[in-house]
Amino acid sequence: MQPGTPDEQWREDCAPRRVLELFATKWTSMILHTLHARHGGSARTGVLQRSLPGISKKMLVQTLRELEASGLIDRQVHDSVPPTVDYSLTELGQRLVEPIEMIYDWARDNAPALDALQPRQTSRRR
Repeated sequence: MQPGTPDEQWREDCAPRRVLELFATKWTSMILHTLHARHGGSARTGVLQRSLPGISKKMLVQTLRELEASGLIDRQVHDSVPPTVDYSLTELGQRLVEPIEMIYDWARDNAPALDALQPRQTSRRR
């Protein structure tokens, strides 16, 4: 936002804060990126979990539910034995992937500088 932006655009429920709320967990962008970049926009739960080293099944399912509730992914249950579930990016999810991909590209381009940063105390990076 520009200097002098009206106060109503700085409210707690403004659009920038709502989008940042989506990234409250580290897995949100990674799941959207993985759906897009590795699986063409759609994948099953197990495939996603194998594509995201370090994510627990509980955290994956929880994040997928949040993404579905936010309208970023669709969940489709197939009537099979055992039942299978596909998750796919919605149109809104596909549009959100664009800036995520820009951030991931920036991270790859700046990997040496990022590697030089001190890891946070909660980081698994050593």
